Amino acid sequence: MKTKVYIDGSEGTTGLRINERFENRDDVEILHIDSDKRKDPEERAKFINASDITFLCLPDAAAIEAVGLIDKDNDKTVIIDTSTAHRTDEGWAYGLPELGSTFRENIRTGNRIAVPGCYASGFIMDVYPMVNKGYIANDYPVCVNALSGYSGAGKKGIAMYEAEDKKNELYAPRMYALSQNHKHLKEMKKIAGLANTPLFVPVVDDYYCGMIVTFPVYTNLMTKKATPEDVREMFAEFYAGEQFIKVMPFGSEEELGNFFHANDYAGRDDAKIYITGNEDRILITSIFDNLGKGASGAAIQCMNIRLGLPEETGLNLG
Repeated sequence: MKTKVYIDGSEGTTGLRINERFENRDDVEILHIDSDKRKDPEERAKFINASDITFLCLPDAAAIEAVGLIDKDNDKTVIIDTSTAHRTDEGWAYGLPELGSTFRENIRTGNRIAVPGCYASGFIMDVYPMVNKGYIANDYPVCVNALSGYSGAGKKGIAMYEAEDKKNELYAPRMYALSQNHKHLKEMKKIAGLANTPLFVPVVDDYYCGMIVTFPVYTNLMTKKATPEDVREMFAEFYAGEQFIKVMPFGSEEELGNFFHANDYAGRDDAKIYITGNEDRILITSIFDNLGKGASGAAIQCMNIRLGLPEETGLNLG
């Protein structure tokens, strides 16, 4: 029997990418709402309650509304929410299974799953093992830099970047969230186990997709003294056996001419992590597609886990 899937918000970037990943799957039946009724609460409720899995690819307020449309006696429909709305809420599984067996089990058994934000995914991939394994204290002064393609900017942002009459000088790399109130900060702090809200420096650039997130660490502030090689070995052990997060061999950045390209994993649904630096300062860098492991790919991975399927089903791991 096919799994009935409804995508609430199927015309947005994340919804479209989820649809693309189902194109060659014969185990899924997509429930299609009439385009003129896709914002009608009554009609949406019918589709949500008829589905086995509903993906929410919506703004936060609409995602909260969608959850409220579930019938009280409906204990069947699984909600996989790609918005910010529920990522730190009790009762919602956080959709980054590579963080450990508890995270994966919560996804496998849960009916409410919150997919991480794109920036938050890279941030937590980089920071969580350092805190979890005691290499830094939870009050370490965390500051992370990140660069993303414009595909994460929403419909208006994408249209602005792709306008035929755009002025190139306006589309150099642009740092934003200058007030330090980025919407991903709440989950970054909670899921990484930090005592303080981190400093976060996001930059959007004039290329379509791909993301690079870097966490710099002063070794003299680490709780557990270690070289870059030691940190790399810890990361390799932490993510051992994971298909979607690959820790690169120490020194392998030389094969790239000692440059990292933010769009190196564009079109893929996995991520890679490099550990670089020296005895005084270490860089932990994750590279992935903000629409893949940072959004749609992660949502499908969570669905596969929930259905007991191989996690890579329908996804691109290169």
